[in-house]
Amino acid sequence: MQHSRLLPTSSDPLPPRFLSRLAGFTDLFTRPTWSNVLVLLAGVILAPGRRTVTTALRILGRDRDPDFCTFHRVLNRAAWSSRAVAGRLLLLLIAAFVPSGAPVVIGIDDTIERRWGPKISARGIYRDPVRSSKGHFVKASGLRWLSAMLLVRVPWADRIMALPFLTLLAPSKRFYTGKSRAPKTLLDWARQAALQIHRWLPDRYIVLVADSAFAAIEFLAAVRNHVCVVTRLRLDANLFAFPPQKRKGRGRPPIKGKRLKKLSAILTDPKVSWQRHRVSLWYGRTNRLVEITSGTAIWYRGGTPPVPIRWLLVRDPKGELEPQAFLATDLNARPCDILAWFVSRWQVEVTFEETRAHLGVETQRQWSDKAILRTTPALLGLFSIVTLWAHDLSKSRKLKPRTAAWYPKAFLTFSDAIAAVRREIWGHQISFMSRPSRDSVEIPRHIWRRMQNALAHAA
Repeated sequence: MQHSRLLPTSSDPLPPRFLSRLAGFTDLFTRPTWSNVLVLLAGVILAPGRRTVTTALRILGRDRDPDFCTFHRVLNRAAWSSRAVAGRLLLLLIAAFVPSGAPVVIGIDDTIERRWGPKISARGIYRDPVRSSKGHFVKASGLRWLSAMLLVRVPWADRIMALPFLTLLAPSKRFYTGKSRAPKTLLDWARQAALQIHRWLPDRYIVLVADSAFAAIEFLAAVRNHVCVVTRLRLDANLFAFPPQKRKGRGRPPIKGKRLKKLSAILTDPKVSWQRHRVSLWYGRTNRLVEITSGTAIWYRGGTPPVPIRWLLVRDPKGELEPQAFLATDLNARPCDILAWFVSRWQVEVTFEETRAHLGVETQRQWSDKAILRTTPALLGLFSIVTLWAHDLSKSRKLKPRTAAWYPKAFLTFSDAIAAVRREIWGHQISFMSRPSRDSVEIPRHIWRRMQNALAHAA
């Protein structure tokens, strides 16, 4: 059901400048559902600690509202498409941060949301990537999510940030036991996500950056005609030369040429020409000097389709770091761009941590299938919305990091962004009758009571 929203009123839970950014989402909801979405959105941003529906209602002073079930229905029953919302969010972020004609760089990775409960049907047992190491394996009970994030330089943060827009639930094989459909692997979900992003952006050059879990020939062959995939490559990968264009005699044309040397052998070849390149944020150090060399080849394994790639070798001239290899499915990609794109992928892990620390991911308590499918993607998407709102605020005033005598913070982070957005929302909901020059500010009693409850019961 499509509808158009009138001008914002003083009863809106969000300031007019924030509502204007959300105007492109209104036709995806019915009018009553959209009003409830705005309430939940404001409550989740203002609430500390857990991000449940009841916490969002309490921070907004609606803890005595008898219609509280209406807000739960937004997640577990209302008719709206989270995929359609993801597509609109991606277009909104690109319009704000990606110049016209520039590559759209997207990081993709999976994360485990630790959850327990027998009623959560998609729950599985996975390797905990945070607590595990090479010699220590730790299991975690929870949900596995595959998230696609736009990698862009945000002006107010003066760094590249990973902004989530599409998050998909990727359950384990056990979830499909007893069901008629075949199990879908993580690579199946990644393939569908890549093709969906291409349908949203049919005229843009898309770069999909992933870690070694997605360095599979089947996955690369399925999406390479639609997106450029950048990922790691094993040093012992089977690389072949391109087949000759003309072939004598009968029979099927060859799909590969002669076998090439292993990348591990190229590292020790004195005839290989290396170029020095300075890359920023390489393993936590700014402007690290590395040596790179690149080439093209066919990556092939028996029983799989051949994939043309551009490979990239990177080594540390000081010998502090192990040599690494990367690949891009675009043969015309520049080696320096391939390295820069892959380095930016590390911001995906930062975003996962920030959403847990400041947006309450893993504190939800929904157990119905539809609510679970919507809540975590909504919280991750809220990270991008808050970043976008902070970007709008930075145009009218300078955002400052939170500092102290013992903490000289020099750069803005997401905690500063959400703090600025919260101040804007509180300022909108507080009385505007006070003059700006006065030392005292008039705060309505019901809002002061809400602030008291939020501070007194903050976890």
